Amino acid sequence: MKKDLISVKDLTKGEILGLFRTAKALKSKPLSKKSHLKYKSLALVFQKPSNRTRVSFEVGMAQLGGQAIYLGPNEVRIGERESVKDAAMVLSRYVDGIITRTFGHEDAVTMAEFSSVPVINGLSNLSHPCQGLSDLFTINEYFGNRRVKISFVGDGNNVLHSLLLGCSILGRDICAATPEKCQPNADILKEARRIAAANKSRIELTDEPEKCVKSADVIYTDVWVSMGCESERADRLNAFKGFQVNRELVSHAKKGVLIMHCLPAHRGEEITDDILDSKNSIVYEQAENRLHVQKAILLKLLGTGKH
Repeated sequence: MKKDLISVKDLTKGEILGLFRTAKALKSKPLSKKSHLKYKSLALVFQKPSNRTRVSFEVGMAQLGGQAIYLGPNEVRIGERESVKDAAMVLSRYVDGIITRTFGHEDAVTMAEFSSVPVINGLSNLSHPCQGLSDLFTINEYFGNRRVKISFVGDGNNVLHSLLLGCSILGRDICAATPEKCQPNADILKEARRIAAANKSRIELTDEPEKCVKSADVIYTDVWVSMGCESERADRLNAFKGFQVNRELVSHAKKGVLIMHCLPAHRGEEITDDILDSKNSIVYEQAENRLHVQKAILLKLLGTGKH
């Protein structure tokens, strides 16, 4: 495994499954490795506000015996108060690992380039690897190695990018329904399709949500207006008409289809309350699994590597 985790494509299939095995063990016994990162420190350098990412990494480090230091949007201010290079070179002399949560993906890449300690991408505008890995771990919990169809309905954003790469590496089929103007990044889609072809999995892209969810085992959605895109709100709400995950759309999928959302949700926009709160919704287990998978990542990158 590479020193850093900036994108899901940094991992092999074997490494992903290894993380899943560790996460499964940690979910069963959360404090089983409570001294493995003793005396180690993790810096959380965040340009964006956070709930799940911050709390899961802070709790994860505490449960592994280490400590986390939160540096919010008004502190380091990388690229503004201090260059990303300088921040990386200074912080890596203090701590054993760095989590970034940035607007520009290039900031996470630069942080990793100049840091002497592992850097983990906690979210950028292009990639959300910890989310994608946790989501695929959750799907594995329910389906094991069975062939399933994952249908993503919504924006071609960082979450979809990580799912496309993760599914292609693991050999899972995924269909993405996005408006024509909100398709995923062309380079990422090309790379995912290249990997998928080698692993005999399918990637479909369409602008027809009903077609995408037909026979789906999992329906996944995310917000239509991400952080930093607030000025585009009116245009985006118009573009996504017909893409809401609601009772009518879900009726085209398999009976018992699982509902996923990375949260926070804009209830009543991309998904209706009755679907988000339905018995088929696994959004809170999905959120919980961020903790277990990220602990596995921390152990692999900051620990001895033998887990």
